[in-house]
Amino acid sequence: MPQISQLMDTFFSQVFWMLVFFGLTFIIVGRGMVPRVMGTMTDRNTRIADDLAAAQAARTAAEAEQDAWAETEAAQRARAHELVLAAKHNAAVATQTRLSETSKRLDAQSVEAEVRILAARHAALADFEAVAADVTQDIAQRVAGLTVSAEDARNAVKGSFAHG
Repeated sequence: MPQISQLMDTFFSQVFWMLVFFGLTFIIVGRGMVPRVMGTMTDRNTRIADDLAAAQAARTAAEAEQDAWAETEAAQRARAHELVLAAKHNAAVATQTRLSETSKRLDAQSVEAEVRILAARHAALADFEAVAADVTQDIAQRVAGLTVSAEDARNAVKGSFAHG
């Protein structure tokens, strides 16, 4: 068979060119392209690792800042609460002081008013007694035709007021 007999003539030539082709492919790909791809992948992995480290550092810094802010906020809330309590206490003290002063002033006004009322009552009763004594004198003169002294009429009116 001629096809099999040709096989030996061309076998070494085909193996030679196959080794040359795959050797060049290995050199080009294995020595040229693969190191570049691996370098790119290494750079990419390094960049990703650096980015992740930077992100973690930023997260840590943000958490620390948030914690500091929370502590500051809590301190400010506590201070505001203390200020509110102090203001309430001061307002209560001021209100109590004003109420006490007003109560004292009203008590003094009440006492003064009672004194004025008593004085006006005594004055009114004195005037009433004087008027009643004059009326008594006038009635005794007109009804009985008696002349009663002013002193006797006043004593009679006072006695009448004293016994009710």
